[in-house]
Amino acid sequence: MEPRRKPRQVRAELTRERILTAAAHVFAEHGYAAGTTNRIAERARISIGSLYQYFPNKDAILAELLIQHVDRGTWTSAAELDLSPGTLEATVRALIRDAIDNHSDDPRLLRVMIEEAPVSQELLDTIDRHGKLRTAQIRDVLLRHPDIRVGDVDIAAEIILFTVEMNTHKFMAAPGTIPVETFERELVAMVTRYLRGDR
Repeated sequence: MEPRRKPRQVRAELTRERILTAAAHVFAEHGYAAGTTNRIAERARISIGSLYQYFPNKDAILAELLIQHVDRGTWTSAAELDLSPGTLEATVRALIRDAIDNHSDDPRLLRVMIEEAPVSQELLDTIDRHGKLRTAQIRDVLLRHPDIRVGDVDIAAEIILFTVEMNTHKFMAAPGTIPVETFERELVAMVTRYLRGDR
């Protein structure tokens, strides 16, 4: 599942990115099963042989798309937030809005990535690296915000990350009749009550 060739020249990097962009469109439009390497090559306007110089199969392409998805995620740091008393709900909203924004590009592609992406060591390493970084960022917010009332900050940071990410992935990958604003409002209320120690 590892990419065959890591581009060293600008032209090669552009070709690789063209393949990934084409694959994202093909997987979103046709699904993973029908998203063949031939369709991807055609969409990228390259030969199938050129595609295979970069990726051995569509599994490797999808795995790389997922790694890029994880790497692209941006998060608001504690230094950028107002952590004064009485701002807990706004702080939680900013954290949840980051998760929603990071998953709002293309719900069909997100669903394919979640349901079909093969697991490579590079993907596991990327997820682990981002999980540790994000948990540390959330932990920093929890330690600095005066309205937080949790028993164990380390466990709370893990719980919040898992709760927000898993629910956001599920919701954004399969948008139904519930508006995003309603999902956001309910998730903010739930996490805020937990962090405030409401019983």
